[in-house]
Amino acid sequence: MTFQSLDAWWWPFLFILVGGWLATDAWRFLGVYLGDRLSEDSDLLVLVRALATALVAAVIGNLIVFPSGALAETSLALRLAAVAAGFAAYMLLGRKVIVGIFVAEAVLLGRIALF
Repeated sequence: MTFQSLDAWWWPFLFILVGGWLATDAWRFLGVYLGDRLSEDSDLLVLVRALATALVAAVIGNLIVFPSGALAETSLALRLAAVAAGFAAYMLLGRKVIVGIFVAEAVLLGRIALF
């Protein structure tokens, strides 16, 4: 079965609903089922945490190097400076993620507003 299999008006909605549900909720249910049985320090959870962190880092790197939309109009140097400033603020001001985000945004928006 594909997205184009049926000509009924409801088919695309059902296809997206079932495809989205199977792709996400099955893993959520498995996580809830196994969550109480695994130790937080187990090798499996350390691996899962490392993979999740790597995926987030890859998405952020992709947004920095190959941006789209309004971010594509900024220079790579500005994007890298914003990331460096945000990371420095995160490390120096109590390791709060929101602080790093706000500082990086302020650098980006400040530079865009000036020019």
